[in-house]
Parts: sequence; structure tokens; C-alpha cells
Amino acid sequence: MVYEFEGRTEKEAIDRAAEELGLEKDGFDVEILETQRQGLFKKGYVKIQVHTDQAPKTGSAPVDEGAKPREYSQPVYGDPEPKNDFEAAVCGFVEGLIERMGYPGKVSVLFREDRKLGLKVDSEFSSILIGKKGKNLDALQLLVNIYAGRQGREDMRIILDSENYRIRREETLVRLAYTVADRVRESRNSVLLEPMNPFDRRLIHTTLNDIADVETKSEGEGLYKQVRVYYRGTMR
Repeated sequence: MVYEFEGRTEKEAIDRAAEELGLEKDGFDVEILETQRQGLFKKGYVKIQVHTDQAPKTGSAPVDEGAKPREYSQPVYGDPEPKNDFEAAVCGFVEGLIERMGYPGKVSVLFREDRKLGLKVDSEFSSILIGKKGKNLDALQLLVNIYAGRQGREDMRIILDSENYRIRREETLVRLAYTVADRVRESRNSVLLEPMNPFDRRLIHTTLNDIADVETKSEGEGLYKQVRVYYRGTMR
């Protein structure tokens, strides 16, 4: 299920989504669609898109007193071996999947967090498993999340990584965002970035949100949309 919300800031939009849907904030994924800075004659706002597999509880209190207590309050690192049947199952699923693809490797636990589990793939074929712009890794991550849902853990999100690709990709995108922002400010023209997944797009939006004379907007349909970076006051 997909919903859209707006607010003066990203936090306000997310808070509004949680309140109106009656869900915990970690019960849905957030994608920033558009950011606009406040000006003399224009109010600032952030438009977000909320993705959730949970049924909204509109009109009810967001706190579920019968909910299970969270296992972790902060990310936990340093214990790569599965600690329960679910962790063993998802690690085994990914290992079996990549082996059938012809690129065997070892899957271990990278981190544990509230309703989020990080998995690490170690393989001599890591570059192939990651793929161009991480698309193969994204596809594997999607499959393991579907598998987790079929195991009755729709509440748990699985993050799949290999060779620290996610961190390296994040650093690359932050540098790209600032470089493009400089180009836009100098030329006063907009720049349309390559198609990106929701996480990468959100990183671009968030990185440039504090630059007063630059705004961003997602364009296109489907999972891989493009972010347009443009100078404030120019035509979109």
C-alpha cells in the first residue's frame, strides 16, 4: 500500500503519516518525492510517499499495547552467526539462492536493529552479485524480504550488503549531490539524475534539503525514478 503526505519538514510529514495511518514510524518505508525551501512568498514543504505492508489503523491509537517488545534499541554489531531460527533461515535462503545462480558465497549477520536485520554476502563473485549500480544486490534484497514475509516476519526488513557496497554507494551519492548542486547554482539550469531506487533518491533529497537555493523533485514511474535538481525560481 502506498500513501502520500506533505509537511513543512520531512519530520512533520513522517509524523503526520504515522498519526493518520496509526502505525509506528518503523512500520513503513519513506520516499521523499519533493522538497521546497521556504521563501518570502512561498511556504516550504516536503512531499513524501509511504510504503507499507501493514494495514492502516486509521482512527485508532498508534501504540499497540499487545505488541511484542522490541529486541534491540540500538544496532548491534559483532556477532555474525545467526542467533535464532529466523536468522538462520534467511541466511540459508540467500546462500541457496546465489549458489543456484552459480555464484556461491557465505552469508552472515552484519547488524541487528529494531525490525531490521543486516546480512553480509562474502563471495569471490561479489562484483557480479552487486551488479551495475547495485541493481543485482537490490533484486536479491527484494527476494529475501519476500521470503521473510512468507516466514511470518512482515515486520522485519532485511538489508543485504556485500563488500561494504551500501556505504560506498552512499558516499558516492552524497558527493554527486553536492557536485550537481554546484552545477545548478552556476548554470541556473536543472539537472536530471540517473534512475535510482527509493533509498538512493531519498539520500539525494536529504543531502540537498539544507541548500537554500536548490530544490529537488522525483520524476517518472515505477521503482527506479529520477531526481531532478533545479535552481529555485526557475521553471521545472
